[in-house]
Amino acid sequence: MKIRTILILTAVAIAIALISLWMGQAAYTWFPPQASAESVLVDNLFSFLVTIGTFIFLGVVGTLTYSILFQRAAKYDYSDGPHIEGNVKLEIIWTAIPFALVIWIATYSYQIYDQMSVLGPMEHVHMSASANAATMDMPSSSEDTENIQVFSRQWAWEFRYPNQASGDVTSTELHIPNNKRIKLALHSEDVIHGFYIPAFRLKQDIIPGRVIDFEFTPIREGKYRLRDSQYSGTYFAAMQTDVVVESPEAYQQWLADASATTPTSARNRASVEYVIRSLKRNNSWKTIVPAAPPIVNYSSSNS
Repeated sequence: MKIRTILILTAVAIAIALISLWMGQAAYTWFPPQASAESVLVDNLFSFLVTIGTFIFLGVVGTLTYSILFQRAAKYDYSDGPHIEGNVKLEIIWTAIPFALVIWIATYSYQIYDQMSVLGPMEHVHMSASANAATMDMPSSSEDTENIQVFSRQWAWEFRYPNQASGDVTSTELHIPNNKRIKLALHSEDVIHGFYIPAFRLKQDIIPGRVIDFEFTPIREGKYRLRDSQYSGTYFAAMQTDVVVESPEAYQQWLADASATTPTSARNRASVEYVIRSLKRNNSWKTIVPAAPPIVNYSSSNS
């Protein structure tokens, strides 16, 4: 009977483990495409946590369900259960296993964050060259890094591409070359904003009065969405724009074309909504006047 019970528990544990592994792999499909080297690291960590969490969840729920269905007291049985003294061996097991599990999760998480060089909530985030564990080699010299200035204000993004052979270029749409290290200098001209690109799995708060360096490496060409992850005022939901990852050749061509364009006032959704609201009668609620639309060489049509 004891051997039969052990075999049943072993079979159940294997089944739960297989389901957990399947859930861990399915977790990759819950996110946008992996568009940066750092997103690979983050997704691997998340898949690992989903696998562990599913195993624990199914184990606990399965045990409770079995107890409810097959270990219930008889009807009208209000007697006390058997008096059982402490079991030292069992207490050591159920203390050691969670402890080892927590250490395992903490160690793996630390290794991922160490590869990404996350310095902490009060420090800037600097993606280091060690992130080449994400299936690609990271550029290590400053010559291989594309430097871009990012300015955030209520409620608009502005990007400046300095030291270009054809002159400085400004835009309200972020263009970056694929498979090249990107270094952003983040500025806020008023309140705290959040630089967040879901497809890159990266988010960084932008703090007024500080210039925050922020690095990553795009690995997938396409168009992605940049959002303000912090509530920065009335029209913060309108503070969105596109991030275009393109080949280095297409990127250089875009810079050349943009530099030849006369700077004009960019379309700004927050400003448009504010004007429309101001023209309506009985406008009872107050809000901060949006900053003037940026004067740029290239304006995003989806801002």
